[in-house]
Amino acid sequence: MGTGSGILGLLVLILDIWAIIKVIGSGATAGAKVLWVIVILVLPVLGLILWWFLGPKAP
Repeated sequence: MGTGSGILGLLVLILDIWAIIKVIGSGATAGAKVLWVIVILVLPVLGLILWWFLGPKAP
């Protein structure tokens, strides 16, 4: 593994943290927020993509 995979992993981590912050700040119900956070944590790349297109938006 080279430094490229490390940088990519760090980028995914940063984007996941950003997405979780956005989910928590959204107007979604508490249950929806918890579900999205779990999806993002369990499936970091796919969860981020799904959230981007289907997730709750900030008010």
